[in-house]
Amino acid sequence: MGKRTGFEGKVPPQFQEILKDVNLEKNIKNPEKFDDIAKKDFLNGAKIAYETIITDFSDNDNKLTTSKPLLSEKIFDQFNQALQERNKRGHYAEITFIGIDSANIKEHKKTDSVLKVTVDFVGEVITCIRDKEKKIVSGDPEKIKKIYDTWVFSRDIRSKNPNWQLIDTLT
Repeated sequence: MGKRTGFEGKVPPQFQEILKDVNLEKNIKNPEKFDDIAKKDFLNGAKIAYETIITDFSDNDNKLTTSKPLLSEKIFDQFNQALQERNKRGHYAEITFIGIDSANIKEHKKTDSVLKVTVDFVGEVITCIRDKEKKIVSGDPEKIKKIYDTWVFSRDIRSKNPNWQLIDTLT
């Protein structure tokens, strides 16, 4: 399986009859269709992306590494700028991602070949920003905080790449 043997000839006659009845199109997911199953699959991925991005933003290496493929260039630049500003102030973040209370599709729309999906997230984190002397600047390292985010994801449905990208945050 998966090897080329040098024989790429015609399909043997005994399989020709079987293959003519196979409708390959029904085995390919329709990217135009954003039905309940597609929405459920999307939300599962969106939750993973949400946690990944928040966790990556909290890392104190001052650059986004894990989440870069999940971000549009615009969002990547905005997040990196915020990290650089935090670093210039001599601050570092302590963010512990607790979980997602809810993730709901607020809206989805297709323009040409691009599908955009807006998701309302309610998550829980423990967040604390400290200065160089480790004094708390904001947040509380002992308190779980609810966060409410609205994020917009986008994907070109013609692309073979199944990944979505975060293109906007509307908090």
